[in-house]
Amino acid sequence: MNKVSHIEIASGYPRGVFMPGAPGGEGENVITVQRIVRAVRRRLGVMLAVFALTFAVVAFQTFQLKAAYTATSRIIINSRDQNVVDIGAVLSGMPSNVGAIETEAEVLRSRTLVEKLVKRLDLVNSPEFNAEKAVPSDWDNTIAGVKSFIKGLLPFGKRDPEADLSPVDPADAARAELDGVISTVRNAVWVNRLGNTFIIEISATSADPKTAASIANTLADVYLDNQLDTKFEATRRAQDWLNARVAELREELREAESKVEAHRSGTGLLRTGGDTLTEQTIREINAQLTAAQAEYATKSARLRNMNSQMRAGAGIDTIAEAQNSATIANLRAAQSALTARKSDVVRRYDIKHPEYQRVIAEEQDNERQINAELKRIAASLDQEVLIASERVSSLQSSLGRAKGELSANNRAGVEQAALERDANATRTLFEEFNSRFKETSELKGITEADAVVDSYAPVPGGPSFPNTNLNLMLGFMLGLALAGLVGLVLELLDNYMSSPEEVEQVAGVPYIGQIPLLPPATSFSKTRANPGDYLVDKPHSGFAEAFRHLRASIMFADIDKAAKTVAVVSSLPSEGKTSMTFCLGRMASMSGTRTIVIDGDIRLRQLTETSGVAHEAGLLEYLFGEATLADVVQADDKTGLHILPLSDRKHTPRDVFGSRAFDALLLLLQQNYDLIVIDTGPILLMAEARVVVSKVDQVVVATRWRKTHRNTLRDTMKILRDFHANIAGVVLTFVDLRKKGHHANASANYTAYSKYYQDT
Repeated sequence: MNKVSHIEIASGYPRGVFMPGAPGGEGENVITVQRIVRAVRRRLGVMLAVFALTFAVVAFQTFQLKAAYTATSRIIINSRDQNVVDIGAVLSGMPSNVGAIETEAEVLRSRTLVEKLVKRLDLVNSPEFNAEKAVPSDWDNTIAGVKSFIKGLLPFGKRDPEADLSPVDPADAARAELDGVISTVRNAVWVNRLGNTFIIEISATSADPKTAASIANTLADVYLDNQLDTKFEATRRAQDWLNARVAELREELREAESKVEAHRSGTGLLRTGGDTLTEQTIREINAQLTAAQAEYATKSARLRNMNSQMRAGAGIDTIAEAQNSATIANLRAAQSALTARKSDVVRRYDIKHPEYQRVIAEEQDNERQINAELKRIAASLDQEVLIASERVSSLQSSLGRAKGELSANNRAGVEQAALERDANATRTLFEEFNSRFKETSELKGITEADAVVDSYAPVPGGPSFPNTNLNLMLGFMLGLALAGLVGLVLELLDNYMSSPEEVEQVAGVPYIGQIPLLPPATSFSKTRANPGDYLVDKPHSGFAEAFRHLRASIMFADIDKAAKTVAVVSSLPSEGKTSMTFCLGRMASMSGTRTIVIDGDIRLRQLTETSGVAHEAGLLEYLFGEATLADVVQADDKTGLHILPLSDRKHTPRDVFGSRAFDALLLLLQQNYDLIVIDTGPILLMAEARVVVSKVDQVVVATRWRKTHRNTLRDTMKILRDFHANIAGVVLTFVDLRKKGHHANASANYTAYSKYYQDT
């Protein structure tokens, strides 16, 4: 049974219409389960290899690892506080916060504690933690020898032997050895807090279970001992510091108080009841000045009022000062009596009577006395105002002098206050430190550790490393992940034409068929069968059926006009273009169609070589007028197909296909043949092919399955569009039907088609 072909011709585009950038099948860019399955099937071999290699490496490394045992002890951190002084704790218990607990966990892994652990257990002499004490194995010796040999071959690896004989300080060597052991032990110990509790777990790993338990338990004891040592040392340092500080503060307090008293005596800042004498004097003068200013204002107002009324000629009844004068009151009473006498005299006598004249004289005299009394009152009031003004001035002068004294006292008081503040601060510090010194000397609970051992680590009964099941599971998951990653990368890098959907999506023209890959010529050879002979020998095979479908697709690419001239092109060499041309011609001839194939690949003449026809002249000789058409056209012995070959002559620089002779040849052949198929050169490389495609009815593009790049096909389509070619569609060549289902949707699988197409 031979290879069969799954022919897929259906397309959403009109035949012969070029639609650049048209999309492929519906949902082509949508990721579906079917697309993922096809991708996995395509890359299954590589993915299985990556998975197997990854899993094998993890498994090998797992079984090569040495067993290790882990022991865990627990300690509980005590959170009560023990303050020594309020201004800062000299020594205190662990505060109950996350940061403090995490800090203690780091302290447990500090080099200081691990160094005490190493010395207590004498781990320097343990081969497990000190590589210098370990006996090298045969494998280690072999590796060391190889490294030494390689270093000897390198120029920078050669060293002077005498340089290695320089003296080494034994103390430095011992310290370096100890540091190395400490680092190794720290790597074997890890400490972590248990949830949100105050419990810290100490875990140690070792090849010996007893050693692991001993390290975990000893580190817990070392931690507690270190806390006690730290507290004893802190207590001693606190007492020494407090004692010295109290002595210093006592002397500072004595000096500060002496300065206060000396400054008070020197500046005369005497006080009674909290105030200085100057302040009391200012307070009294200020009160007197206020009263004097009020009195002066009152008298000045009275004087101004009286003067203004007198100048205005106001009556005596309207002047307030006159109302308060007894003399004026008597004069006014006398004036009233004179007024009564004058009325009586006028009534009894005439105004010319002497008695009337005496009354008038007495009234005028009384008026002069009233005016004189008013002037006296005004003069007296003016004198009182002057006296009040002088008193105010005197009090203001006294107040100014007192303020001057107070300013001097205030300037001196600033320094006095500073001295008093210094003395008070020193006194406060002295009393505080003296009190805390007495308390610290009597504290007994300060020697208690801030942690207790909750549980010591038992000797582990089984190894904690390696976890074989977990490692194998991780290897399995890692293998799957790497296999999937490799498959994804290969898919992303895949740029080859694989399916009809990709062809139509990239080319923008119909997909019109596929040419299956032929089986090997023999069971023991990798050479493929000859396509032309296979077509004739196996007319009912899937290979032959593919060309029947291809012929039908070309003939009906344009339903309005049957295609008579067809050019078969490819983007690059080795895409099956020539074999497809020859087989298409043979199939058409076998179907009863008068067919001729023309070898248009002037440089390689592959169609001529494939057909094997004998010839002395060919296409070029006919176009140059050196031979007739009957002389150059040859017949295929098996199918009667007519072939117009190319003779073996040097390439001509003349434009053969753009000549009128070639146009006349096409017209002549169309009169004598039903189908003319032209085999051209690669269109991306040969200019002649671009001329040919512009002169034929239909163009068929041969694209090699899983070999031709998408960009290559796009460039080919652009050239065909630029030359206004009428494209029938794209044909996939060399299609491996067994693998095709991995790259594209298929309406039936290989087995179903292989049952239908039988070789005869």
